[in-house]
Amino acid sequence: MPASEPDLFSVRGRTALVVGGTRGIGRAIAWRLAQAGARVVANHAREQGPADQLSREAAALTLATVRADVTSSTGLDTLLQTPGLEAPSIVVFAAATGVHKSLDQLTLRHWDWTFALNARAFFALVQSLSPRMPAGSSIVAVSSEGAVRVVPHYSLVGASKGALEALARHVAAELAPRGIRVNVLSPGTVLTDAWKVLPDSERRLAEDARRSMRGRLNSLEEVAWAAQFLCSDASAGLVAHTLVVDGGARLRG
Repeated sequence: MPASEPDLFSVRGRTALVVGGTRGIGRAIAWRLAQAGARVVANHAREQGPADQLSREAAALTLATVRADVTSSTGLDTLLQTPGLEAPSIVVFAAATGVHKSLDQLTLRHWDWTFALNARAFFALVQSLSPRMPAGSSIVAVSSEGAVRVVPHYSLVGASKGALEALARHVAAELAPRGIRVNVLSPGTVLTDAWKVLPDSERRLAEDARRSMRGRLNSLEEVAWAAQFLCSDASAGLVAHTLVVDGGARLRG
């Protein structure tokens, strides 16, 4: 590569907010962006332990954690007032929650709980942050295969992720003229702590690995690399796009 040619995959020097950034996929993305030279703020809502561990492990990187519940106006205000987030150029929404039960066991309270974080919080965050974001910024919403594929005991999470994807496309259309790109990252099954609460997890993980064209699950690092691509100028041509990272598993039903 000629010395004068810019590294379009670089995020060095950019300010990144990763919501849900201290556990699972969000943590992997926050770590990858920080390793790539971004100034990262990793948001979390409740458990302080994972955030403290991430801070210790990332002591040599420019990565800070902030506790704020983005489903509440108070928590959102706390996050927006975090030093360093005056004008972020990267926002990754990786926060997610859900209730994994059959239809007859679900309630409207479960619905409200799930949608409050998985869809409504993304709307509130983008509405509040986008006026601060400079041209050339990138927003990435992390979805899941449950948005388009039936997964056992996943109806509310899947529906909320479907709503998230639709919202991201509409937001993309409004923000693109301002030079802000919005895209969706849709990982396939990745082994995280979230699987500990899912029924029949060992069998389902083995089945999902079999569905992959590579015969294994994607790693957290592979998902994080895809996220960095969406956050960088190398993906400048992608707007309102859903990038599926599942080793080809979705093509096998």
